[in-house]
Amino acid sequence: MTMSVKTGRILQMRGNQTMYLHGTSRINDKGHLEIGGCDAVELAKQYGTPLYVMDEALIRQRCREFMQAFRETGLRFQVAYASKAFCVMAMCTIAEEEGLSLDVVSDGELYTALQAGYPPERIHFHGNNKTPFEIEMALDAKIGCFVVDNFVEMSMLNELAAKRNMVVNVLLRITPGVEAHTHDYISTGQQDSKFGFDLGNGTARRAVEQAIQMSNLKLIGLHSHIGSQIFEVEGFRMAVEKVGQFAADLRDELKVTMSVINLGGGFGIRYKEGDTPLPIRQYVEAIAGAVKETFAMRDYPVPEIWIEPGRSIVGEAGTTLYTVGTSKEIPGVRKYIAVDGGMMDNPRPALYQAVYEAMLANRANEPEEEVVSIAGKACESGDMLIWDLKLPKAQPGDILAVSCTGAYNYSMASNYNRIRRPAVVFVYNGTSDLVVQRESLENIVALDVIPERMRKARD
Repeated sequence: MTMSVKTGRILQMRGNQTMYLHGTSRINDKGHLEIGGCDAVELAKQYGTPLYVMDEALIRQRCREFMQAFRETGLRFQVAYASKAFCVMAMCTIAEEEGLSLDVVSDGELYTALQAGYPPERIHFHGNNKTPFEIEMALDAKIGCFVVDNFVEMSMLNELAAKRNMVVNVLLRITPGVEAHTHDYISTGQQDSKFGFDLGNGTARRAVEQAIQMSNLKLIGLHSHIGSQIFEVEGFRMAVEKVGQFAADLRDELKVTMSVINLGGGFGIRYKEGDTPLPIRQYVEAIAGAVKETFAMRDYPVPEIWIEPGRSIVGEAGTTLYTVGTSKEIPGVRKYIAVDGGMMDNPRPALYQAVYEAMLANRANEPEEEVVSIAGKACESGDMLIWDLKLPKAQPGDILAVSCTGAYNYSMASNYNRIRRPAVVFVYNGTSDLVVQRESLENIVALDVIPERMRKARD
């Protein structure tokens, strides 16, 4: 039996008050939040908190939506999951099973994928500062493609490939000068960016000229990524137009034809009320339509389209469970409720001023009685997860469920204050599976070394 999944729905409750639930989430007969057929309160008891809970059915549906939308365009394509959003071996396994390629940006992500048995020929390696070790590791694994970000990398990759008597596929990452409507720290397509070869000042053209002269590189296409959490399609259309014109100029002037155009990712999700992401099909149709039109009008063979969704596949599928602990009320100012996690497992509010929604998973049907702010337990004034959240009157031991934490939460987690990173579970059709164990106190000190001179002095 396969659980049906809705892309998100409004559940009417408590009179005129409503709550937005994603994927398979619902409120069960006990008045508890349920995800993937699993009671969130029972998950907290079984695995402890903080706990990342991933809705596997929703992840798979998102993968299938991208794949089906592209199939219907009739174009050649690859959908590469951007593993930086959430990279564990179980997620790599899902990506493989659903027919996606995989985008990695480090030796750790590459190693995770290879350990999961992911086919290396479907792996694309990104990053603005790939080390010699990472390049050698990827070459030895015989991955499918490198996305080259700068001249230093280009020369190093050519040299290391030559030593192995290999010719490797490359895309050149260009910055097309398109600024997406997103946070400054997650905008990447504008001219002032650490990523890629700039299109406007001629650097991108010079990169192509050098790449085609390197005997161990096979230039198959161009890559562009304009940002993240994008709620419109115009930015993608503008990027296609600029990349298409650049490709046509290269054909006419250098006799080089690109067979692949990679438009990156950045498709937005709903974190909070007011967020208005488009349906996946609408993003895909806009990109495919722009590519067809742009290249056809230049009498250019329509290239294969690659994209790299990450957040839009896993973001809404994640829920983090916390246990409520202490509280502090400042009359006339604010009431703080503290939980057993914080910026260690979700740094996005501190980094990006990201906003989340949450509920009490064990009292989901109870009326909201107060406005509180959710504080983390790190020794930082800035460790705040949510400001001004409406909740029932929270008590120590309640389970707070923060929605849409599937992307850039686990992957950005730290051991700040030497706090252990949470476990991760996948839930599916009433079954929960541990996919990442909670760190132990032994894990915290496992890599520590006391120098012998200190030991001698102490003795």
